[in-house]
Amino acid sequence: MSLHRILSFSALTFPGLIASGISSAASTDRSEQIPASHRGHSVHSASRKPASAENHASDRVLGRKVSDKSLRSGADEAVSVSVRRNVSRGADNIVSRAVAEQFMPGTSVLKVIDRLPGVSFSSTDPMGIDLWGASIYVRGFFQDQLGATLDGIPLNDQTYESNNGLNIVQAAIPDDIERTIVSEGPGGVEVPSTSTLGGTMQFETGDPKDKLGGKVSQSFGSYSSWRTYARIDSGKLNSTGTKFMVAYARNDEGQWNGNGRQFQQQVDAKLVQPIGNDSVMKAFFNWSDLQEWGYPDTSLAMIHTLGWRTPHLYPNYALATAEATAEQNGGYLFPVSDGIIANGDEPFLYDAGQHEIDMTGGLNFDLALTDRLRWRSTIYGTSQTGYYTYSDYATPSADTEASFSEEVWQTRQERYGATTGLQYKIANHTIDSGVWYENNNQSAGLFWYNEPTLGQGAPLKTVGPYDTYGPAFMQGYGFQWNTNNFTYHLQDTWRPLPNLRVTAGFKSMLSTASGGANYNNSDYTGVDALPNGSLTASDAFLPHVGASWNFMKHHEFYFDLAENMRTYQVLPNGVGNSAWSVQDQGAFNDLRRNLSPEKDWVYAVGYRYTSNLIQASLAGYHSDARNRLQAATEGTITDPISTVVPTTVHMNGVDAAVTLTPVKGLAIYNSVSYNHSTYGGNIVTPDQIYYTKGKKIVNYPQFMYKANLSYRWKKLEVHFDVHYYSKRYFSYVNDTSVPGYWLASSGARYDFGQVGFAKNLSVHFDVSNLFNSKYVSMMGQNGNPMSGDYQSLERGAVRQFFGTVSAEF
Repeated sequence: MSLHRILSFSALTFPGLIASGISSAASTDRSEQIPASHRGHSVHSASRKPASAENHASDRVLGRKVSDKSLRSGADEAVSVSVRRNVSRGADNIVSRAVAEQFMPGTSVLKVIDRLPGVSFSSTDPMGIDLWGASIYVRGFFQDQLGATLDGIPLNDQTYESNNGLNIVQAAIPDDIERTIVSEGPGGVEVPSTSTLGGTMQFETGDPKDKLGGKVSQSFGSYSSWRTYARIDSGKLNSTGTKFMVAYARNDEGQWNGNGRQFQQQVDAKLVQPIGNDSVMKAFFNWSDLQEWGYPDTSLAMIHTLGWRTPHLYPNYALATAEATAEQNGGYLFPVSDGIIANGDEPFLYDAGQHEIDMTGGLNFDLALTDRLRWRSTIYGTSQTGYYTYSDYATPSADTEASFSEEVWQTRQERYGATTGLQYKIANHTIDSGVWYENNNQSAGLFWYNEPTLGQGAPLKTVGPYDTYGPAFMQGYGFQWNTNNFTYHLQDTWRPLPNLRVTAGFKSMLSTASGGANYNNSDYTGVDALPNGSLTASDAFLPHVGASWNFMKHHEFYFDLAENMRTYQVLPNGVGNSAWSVQDQGAFNDLRRNLSPEKDWVYAVGYRYTSNLIQASLAGYHSDARNRLQAATEGTITDPISTVVPTTVHMNGVDAAVTLTPVKGLAIYNSVSYNHSTYGGNIVTPDQIYYTKGKKIVNYPQFMYKANLSYRWKKLEVHFDVHYYSKRYFSYVNDTSVPGYWLASSGARYDFGQVGFAKNLSVHFDVSNLFNSKYVSMMGQNGNPMSGDYQSLERGAVRQFFGTVSAEF
């Protein structure tokens, strides 16, 4: 696929065109066609002449001719994309900034890419910033099984409870992300990640603009929600082209179920320094402060018995005190059935939430050593401090007369690393080789803090501070790890014919995680020793082979296959699917005696047809995963008991999508996805056998349907989206499930152009959950049960309305 085709596709404002096949195995190594002087800069979608073998739909955007004037205007700056990234595999989809602008400003980019077939995103809040209540799957692979980068900085694991990486929500302001490249195949060997099993997400921020200016937007919405975004671009400061940008975003969502807030503020900064005509240096930094009152974790029994909206008791401290006292005396303040309480549910907590402070920074170099040889490097660091809390009615405060306390899970993570690689071109070959090293210091501890005696002071806030009434009076456990990751990759991209591209390469991986429990309160844990020890995951040869063939005009065929490995994840006692999550040292020793890192073979094959009127795609895939650590949880959310056992998973699936652009400005998109994923064996625990062989995987729908209607007339653009997600199984033996649901949204945008000193003055109106569907969004955030029910579900957001006014200057 030519560079012109890739760039023009990424400029399409209709997401269906992106979902139906923006990029593929035919995507070229962009440095083969882009002049070195343009690498790291923006290239307009119509700035290059299309190859005759390629389709000519790229000359049109939503069926309208692209004019030179529109390309020069700031309003269409979304058609500019960064071209620094190398594409070295098929099954890529490029989601541009123009697509994100169809969503409420500030919406998580993970929610934006949910428009792709095979992707399933869910969230408790309409913008997707609630990390505890949000999840993403790509073709059956959970977010901790995907690789992720931001401007070349490895983010690794995207999971809310992760001690193994950073979520994109915490790493960049959504408004500053220019595009996202989602690989729904096996992922590429050059992507620095130790969590890639079934695909990658590469997020790229936009460069500062060449002219001095800025942008301001203000949003208002349901439940007293509001958001402010402001950005300043320096423009070129000197003859060398030095330029920078600084942006600030403040997001404050009111809860639709309860009285808390979902608050986040972030700062982005980026500097670009060209070096001669062929090289560039870029620096990026983000600071994020996330303070969120969480939505109540629920169970199927709670939903059926108590109804759809059962909030936390915050800020009614007197009522929470009475409830905690009643439970400790063997009674209940509210009328609930014995079945709920016997199941271990806590339906009436005072509060729960999280507070995270994160910093992300990186320095990128793209240097031309010769006409044939380039050297690319990234140096980076991330820091994450997190607090995740529940009101604990089972543990009264020690130093006050309060009948309950605040349980706080505290985490700390600091990652530092570098990637460096060389790319060499000779004849019809492009050879790419590089290394990645990272050191990650991780810690996690569980603490209890005093709440005040009723009437003797303000209650603690779930977002802190927590030591208002003294330091923690009890610690349950403490864990500390040090992880070193190293990878090496080598691949060759060969073009034996102009329309045929073959890629072959491999990755070597070595990862050692050492440490574990450094504090154990045996009165709380019930064991003499918690897990501590080291685990090493290594493989010298993880192959990857792919090819793409543009065999006729408009027609493209590709395949991709690879063996992937995920290293051991580090999480503390009772949390997630980690070897250190088991109950004691003996269980850890037994587990690691025959433990191997999780690996899988992933196969993907696809066909695409692209013309001015029709863009269609059909893709099939298969995966066999082995040595997957599966966590099943019992007990309560404040005192979980986790069982971690290895298992296998077999997956087959197909995605199909078609976009029609019958008239100017109109685009109609439809996609269907089917996934059949089953466990390959039964799960044996010390207590019993769970017959999971042949059962469907949990939390992921087998069938999805997505449709989008988009129309643009002059300065007005409207869109309508509807998604269907089928039934999802909740327990590993498939005896509990949540029903399928429809979810629709709609929006409109009008651009007034220049009004006074303001350029591109525009207004947005958006409606989420248009038909007010009741559905379960996030599943398994506290773990999934082997059988039956568990308090580990989150309800999806109700219908909400948002309006935004934005302008540039």
